[in-house]
Amino acid sequence: MPAHPPVVSTDRAPIAILGVPFDNVTTPETLAVIGEMIASGQPHYGATANVDFIVQAGEDAELRRILFDAHLVLADGMPIVWASKFLGNPLPERVTGSGLIPELLALAEQKGWKVFFLGGSPQSVATAAEKTRAKHPRLQLVGAYSPPFKPLLEMDHADILHRIRAADPDILLVAFGCPKQEKWINMHYRETGVPFSVGVGATIDFLAGTFKRAPVWMQKTGTEWIFRMLQEPKRLVRRYGKDLRVFVFAIWRQWWWLRSHKAAPTAAKPAAVSTDTFGNTVIRAPERLGVAEAEHFRSDWLATVEKGHVIFDLTATVLTDSSGIGSLIRLRKRAREVGHQFVLVAPQPLVEAALRLMNLHEFFTIQPGVAAARSLIQTLASAPLVSSAVQAEVVHILWSDEVIARNAAKLGSQTESELANTPPGRTVVIDLARVTFVDSTGIGLMLRFKKSLKRRDIELQFNHPVEIVRDVLRHTRLEEYLLGEKS
Repeated sequence: MPAHPPVVSTDRAPIAILGVPFDNVTTPETLAVIGEMIASGQPHYGATANVDFIVQAGEDAELRRILFDAHLVLADGMPIVWASKFLGNPLPERVTGSGLIPELLALAEQKGWKVFFLGGSPQSVATAAEKTRAKHPRLQLVGAYSPPFKPLLEMDHADILHRIRAADPDILLVAFGCPKQEKWINMHYRETGVPFSVGVGATIDFLAGTFKRAPVWMQKTGTEWIFRMLQEPKRLVRRYGKDLRVFVFAIWRQWWWLRSHKAAPTAAKPAAVSTDTFGNTVIRAPERLGVAEAEHFRSDWLATVEKGHVIFDLTATVLTDSSGIGSLIRLRKRAREVGHQFVLVAPQPLVEAALRLMNLHEFFTIQPGVAAARSLIQTLASAPLVSSAVQAEVVHILWSDEVIARNAAKLGSQTESELANTPPGRTVVIDLARVTFVDSTGIGLMLRFKKSLKRRDIELQFNHPVEIVRDVLRHTRLEEYLLGEKS
């Protein structure tokens, strides 16, 4: 059985800023974590999230989920560091992609790690590769490829994956721009098997010398964005203006809401932990779930999540903050990595409001009581991904769980098996009522079935999507095509 991915090794609590969970790390700690990921041999991905990422994530549920699940999320910008101080859990420094990658390349040369550049323009990636090899002659730069520019779902993914697998890199730097690069990585990081993949945006251009970085004093004072805006005014002026308005207001709203319900700090009290007759662990969270509790219980709670399914009872928790929410995200993320369920029970109004404020409630499994949580875990363990029935010449297919990169191949194979003997002229209805989320891989699967069944003269309908699934389809402008509804 493969080893589980390593946990970010710092005792400082993560912080959720507008729903994005930032790891509380310095640059040296980041490099150490990447080294652990490479040593594990397991695939991981990270993200260097700046203000624009956060603003886009607020509008794009798939990007928000990708950042939620990322193995490492770094604060790429001083405004995020300033916001963390404002919210009561200061990040030690910003860790930018343009600053981190040169250090990572130097370390890769020293450690013998293999690196692959993917994306950017053909000229910029070739120049970046040439200059990188000149600066780091012992670096194993095993690939530098710029695929033809196409929308995400129209790219030749098989060709790109073939190139990466043949090169067998330890580090994959993807420069498609946000959010395309993050969505591509999320779709394929498991298939590539690369221990560490990360979207690097304009960093390839910086390495190539196409764009220059701001002077050091501007980097340190958080004004590098002005330098970038002057380099590309047509593209960046409007974007930065929108980002500033949205980010400042949203940070103020998060601070004001949590501050208005803040209580005086108290010593972290032991959380009651028990095991039920089905082997699930029930953690009864303390009255306050803040930075002190997140740091105090971090190791114990992570260890509990790794052992089995966890029911996290919030019945007594009446106060939380950005770090408390960040801790819940980390636990949910870890449970997903190791294949366990993590169910929140009875979040009190203030806690539930905090989750909704950050657009995170849709990413947690929430139940009204421990008994209901226990029953749900049992149901999820036995529920098939795909079930079918035929009624009045209509083939009904019920999809369950999430339709994402992790399970899309299995779900697709099972669906094809169910439809193998369906004659032309029939109607197939795929019911999405039990689908809790869909990503670009899932949308690609839906498109594949829509087109393949049409070629067989079979009409396909997708029915009853939950709101977050509808939101993802709407954002990709495929709602009308797949659901028969105008976006």
